Amino acid sequence: MSRVSLIEVTKRYGKVEAVSKVSLDVEDGEFFVLLGPSGSGKTTTLRLIAGLEVPEEGEIRIDDVVVNHKTPKERNVAMVFQNYALYPHMSVYDNIAFPLTVRRKELRLSKEDIDRKVREVAELLKISELLDRKPAQLSGGQQQRVALARALVREPNVWLLDEPLSNIDAKLRTEMRAEIKRLQLRLKVTTIYVTHDQVEAMTLADRIAVMNYGKVFQVGKPLELYNNPRNMFVASFIGSPGMNFMRARVESSDPKVRVGDYVLNLSGLPEVSGLRDYVGREVVFGVRPEDVLLVDDGSYDADAEVVVSEPLGSETIVTLKLSDNVIKSRTHGSKLYSIGSRVRVRFVKERIKFFDPNTGELI
Repeated sequence: MSRVSLIEVTKRYGKVEAVSKVSLDVEDGEFFVLLGPSGSGKTTTLRLIAGLEVPEEGEIRIDDVVVNHKTPKERNVAMVFQNYALYPHMSVYDNIAFPLTVRRKELRLSKEDIDRKVREVAELLKISELLDRKPAQLSGGQQQRVALARALVREPNVWLLDEPLSNIDAKLRTEMRAEIKRLQLRLKVTTIYVTHDQVEAMTLADRIAVMNYGKVFQVGKPLELYNNPRNMFVASFIGSPGMNFMRARVESSDPKVRVGDYVLNLSGLPEVSGLRDYVGREVVFGVRPEDVLLVDDGSYDADAEVVVSEPLGSETIVTLKLSDNVIKSRTHGSKLYSIGSRVRVRFVKERIKFFDPNTGELI
């Protein structure tokens, strides 16, 4: 196991800065996720750690040793690629054994040693019965397990996974998420995992780094990012659906805030004390869908028109038009709301966030 640190790391392709002054600390044995949309720099960051790319600036350290110019072999890292990269002419056994076979003399391994390691990792990943098959004879999930086994058989200090579940169906993806987490907890190997799927990130990670435009926007535990996003990008990217945003105006220092045709009195809430500096100015009002309650009693903050109702069994996602804003509400149960009907909305005021409209940062 190893600790991984990036210190002000920058990678450019021509004039394009794919990774910009990224600093991260991944603890020994931690499951760390790089999360962001396509083009955010997360895969380039992973390739820099692996040694497949060399940074223009900054340092990459593994166990306090600078590895900027060390080869992947010298770093003792193993990487699982998005497309699995299995050798089609080799059996599953030979695919798993390959990292050991090519370094047999260097690692001082006998054929018996290699055989034992291959069969141990195959048993761990429940693919022992597939060892004689070729990759073309395997399902997507089985190929994924072979790729994981090939990465683990060399007992790496750092395990790097680049969107490893993106090519398999949704049900199998859920199963494989649990399998990867089980393996990581059992082996206690330092793991850095790249994904654009925030559900994957939330369920797997000890900590998450949210990336965009080659920069790290926030690092934290999953629930910390969900409950206390530092900016609008993190708030919108973490959560499904993401946080609702509405333009609002701070009317007074109480504070009272106007959202569309409605005024909310937020006096007594310490979370919004920063709004006093925004009296007479616009802010961005943010609220999670589960904190937009649809109520039948007289205690409500606004009324809205139902645009779409999406029943999902245990919950219903309701899209609403509130003044000129379109927002979503997550409600428990499978109640259907008629399109065009009016509903009463109450916000969980302790959970409301406000952001600066110019910087996008949390107020």
